[in-house]
Amino acid sequence: MARVEIYTTMMCPYCYRAKSLLQAKNVAFEEIDVTYDPEGRKKMTERAHGGRTVPQIFIDGKHVGGSDELAALDREGKLDPLLGIAA
Repeated sequence: MARVEIYTTMMCPYCYRAKSLLQAKNVAFEEIDVTYDPEGRKKMTERAHGGRTVPQIFIDGKHVGGSDELAALDREGKLDPLLGIAA
């Protein structure tokens, strides 16, 4: 299974939506809360090539974007292969 990292903040509906999608697929993920972590947010922004909004999602170290991009990958049938799970 792929390594999934998701940068989040408290009270973020898009973060909740992305985490819910991953949980529905029984995918474990590392959540990195940057609510009160300016250094963590800086690292997230660098890794996300300037992306400042949350969530920022990485699968096996590759930046896939935010919640909308994750949902689009799922709709297109491209998410499961990235996650290493059978469709």
